Parts: sequence; C-alpha cells; structure tokens
Amino acid sequence: MNRLDVRIVDLLKITDPRGNLTFAEAQSMVPFDIKRAYWVYDVPGGESRGGHAHKRLKQFVIALSGSFHVTLDNGYERKTVLLNHPWQGLLIDTNIWRTLDDFSTGGVCLVLASEHYDEDDYIYDYEEFLEYVRCSK
Repeated sequence: MNRLDVRIVDLLKITDPRGNLTFAEAQSMVPFDIKRAYWVYDVPGGESRGGHAHKRLKQFVIALSGSFHVTLDNGYERKTVLLNHPWQGLLIDTNIWRTLDDFSTGGVCLVLASEHYDEDDYIYDYEEFLEYVRCSK
C-alpha cells in the first residue's frame, strides 16, 4: 500500500500596500511543465467538481479566491485538504481520485496541468479506479 502524501506548496507572496502578488513558475515552484490552465468558479452550493482520477496528468490546484475542500483518495486511504490561501497550491499526483466541494461564495479554483486534455487519461468510475490502482502496483 502506498501512503497518500498530501503536498501543499507555499508560493512566494510579495506583500505591497497597493496589493499583494503571487506567481507560479514551471519546474521551480510547480514540479512539471504547465501545458494547460483552467479555472472553476460559480459552483452552486452543495455541488462538487472533480470526481475522477488521471493516469498521466499531474495537477497543481490553487484557491485564487475564497475556499474549497479537496478530497484525495489513492485507493487505500483518503484525506481532505482545505484550500483557502491564494499563495498556496496543492500538488496532486497521478492515480489519485480527487473531488472538490464546499466552495465558498465567490470561490475560484485555478488548476495548472502537466498535460493537454486527453479524454483517455481520465478514470470516471470509482470501481474502475480501484481496480486500476491495485493492478498497477
């Protein structure tokens, strides 16, 4: 059984009376080349996003505004992380089931992805995910 490591990465926060600034750079702060970026917002109360795993894609998830929970599951254990600081990112490795929920009003989730969109990389069925991770050990 592989331990589920949750890795929160603190990004540089440049504080200025005119407004703060934070940035993310591929390879130095985000440990992969960024091939795609997308953001999730206006999530209605009670709804969740994600609900899938990736075979090859890695993600770096940031709460740009507001907050939300990310539940990670490696097929053996499950952990939930609260993201609520725009200067922190959550690194999600391959073969991890992820669900995002409990979005605050105005919550915005930025995802930096290691790969371009590829439908074949997704696992949407949880039982199929469990079989996939247990067979790949």
